[in-house]
Amino acid sequence: MKIREDGRNKYYGTFRNEWKYYISLWECQALRERFSNMMELDPHAQNGIYMIRSLYFDDYWNSAYNEKMAGVDFRKKYRIRIYNCQDSHIKLERKIKLSNYIHKDSASITRQEFDWITEGRYDFLLRHKNRLCQEFYYECMANALRPKVIVDYDREPFILKEGDVRITFDSNVRAAVPDADFFDPDLPSYEVVPFGKTVMEVKFTEFLPQFIRDILPPDGDEFSAISKYTMCYERLYHRTDALFMISRSDKTW
Repeated sequence: MKIREDGRNKYYGTFRNEWKYYISLWECQALRERFSNMMELDPHAQNGIYMIRSLYFDDYWNSAYNEKMAGVDFRKKYRIRIYNCQDSHIKLERKIKLSNYIHKDSASITRQEFDWITEGRYDFLLRHKNRLCQEFYYECMANALRPKVIVDYDREPFILKEGDVRITFDSNVRAAVPDADFFDPDLPSYEVVPFGKTVMEVKFTEFLPQFIRDILPPDGDEFSAISKYTMCYERLYHRTDALFMISRSDKTW
């Protein structure tokens, strides 16, 4: 099914609803207990939780960041994602956002291919069998798409088959420089989300059962257009020295 046309590119697939909430630890605990009685833990989450690390890319003009901040309705961003700092499953992903709807495309890449990308050796992407890799090549060459920030967080996922529902609690959100060792479990990073806060995401494709809706926080201040990428980008590039109030851009590190 054709979803959207953006310049030369046409996107096909199913868009999912995506709602985000900024909640307290107390709310997180209460919601977790209620969801655990009616949903299943994602079987991929050993001990109920896993760590996600993503390397986000942006172009020469920082379009992904600026369009998000400007509230542009249709936008996209690219990232490379791993789980628990392992290189056994490395995914190149493109996330397309249309208001509160999302669509994701992904391609599996090897550790060697990841290294080539971070070294700026993009030619292999053009010959890749996955179309997403080919389109990523054109983005890198035409728009100077480059790594911008590493985003880390811990995720606790719940799933429900009816409606293809997925609810996640993301905590300990952190930002790291893009040229750091992507697979280092002890990667130095900056805290992003204040202590006592958690990001809850609700995704569903077909419908959201009423018994889930009844549990969710009411629309209002908590219902948010949170972006981990923009939060981590700002933490990394717009941070200030609290003692001397010197911006990162004006300071030699």
